[in-house]
Order: sequence, then C-alpha cells, then structure tokens
Amino acid sequence: MRPTRGRLLLLNSGNASTNYNRTMGDTVKNFPQFTDKFDGSSLRIAIVHARWNKSVIDALVSGAVAKLKESGVKEQNIVLQPVPGSFELPLACQRVIAGSLVQAGASATDLLGGLGINTPRSATPVAGSAAAATTFPSLTPHNRPFDAVIAIGYICESVSHALMRVQLDSGVPVIFGVLTALTEEQALERAGIGRVNKGHNHGEDWGAAAVEMASRVRRWGEGKF
Repeated sequence: MRPTRGRLLLLNSGNASTNYNRTMGDTVKNFPQFTDKFDGSSLRIAIVHARWNKSVIDALVSGAVAKLKESGVKEQNIVLQPVPGSFELPLACQRVIAGSLVQAGASATDLLGGLGINTPRSATPVAGSAAAATTFPSLTPHNRPFDAVIAIGYICESVSHALMRVQLDSGVPVIFGVLTALTEEQALERAGIGRVNKGHNHGEDWGAAAVEMASRVRRWGEGKF
C-alpha cells in the first residue's frame, strides 16, 4: 500500500463531482451532508486532543472516533494523543506527524515508536509522489505515516493559525477541531451534550472531514481528480 501524507482542512466547498444535499438548516456552521462515499479502511488517523474542559472534549473525541469507524477506519489505526491544553495542540500535531514518519522508517511495532522531541524534520515528499512510494514500499497500516490528524480543543485564534501552518508545512491534513464558543453552553451544544438544547456533536463532522481529506489528498497525489 502506498503511504500517503496530507493535511486536514475544514473546507465545506466541494468540486463539481460532489453532490451536496443542502437543506434550509444548512449554514456556515453546519457541515453539509454529501453523497460521496470515502473508504477509510486503509487510512491511519491521529486524534490529538486537549484534556481541558474534559466533558466537552471527551464527547467530541467520541464523536470523531465513532465517525471514523463508521467510515471504515480500523480501530487499531486510530491513535489518540492527549495534551494538557489547546495551546499545546500545534506542537503536538507537528511532532506526532514527524513521529509517524520515524516509525515508518524504522518499521517500529509500537504505536508512535521513536517519537521524540529531537526527532529531525523529515524531508520525505508529500504523499503520492514517486519518492514517497519508494521510501516506504512495504508498510502495513499500523506503522505507516499518518494520513490525517484531527486537533480537538477549546480556545482561540493563535491556535488556529499555528495548526494551519503545521498543515501547510507538513502536507498532512490537520482537521481543525478547536471550538471557539462564547459560553459554556455553546461548547456543550457543539459537543452534542447541551443542557437546554442537546445540539450536534461536531466531532462527527471532523471525523468525516478527516477521511474525506485523507482520501482526496491521496487521489491528488496520484494525479487523480
């Protein structure tokens, strides 16, 4: 299986071949449903999440994991990595991506084997290139580089800018799962556990976005559109 690398983008616009079933309820903040199906069975996805605001984060992570499994991603290929808070997410995502490359190069058997703070940045080209295909010729899904990363937290603008930089620098999709709620109740509703209105668990949307973007990045890397 050819290893793929890519970044996670929260873009709700599709190409001409994507058919969206929009309803009157679809807004900028609602993730529109699409009819395209993406097979996640060969993907390896990392979820890097903050521990702060535990009830909200736990619900979002559970929603993302459930959607990944529903999309075919195998449980052993979903890697959870906790960090103290949202400000730690950008560095954690960067090092987790680098660690998966170290693991792939060393054919490590343990999840994220070889991950360390001094791991040098890999010069391996973006997935789908000939060099990437020859660098990791016989990887199994559990030790291949991550196809996408979901960053889940609860805070702010500086974190979003840093996560975008990680995505653009690494070529690995980084799904933006950082809530910018104005109140606690807003955060609870966006995790699907609101006290007044239950709301919708956005973690499910981020899981779907991870599978879609990882799949699209793989296709684009192979020159397929």
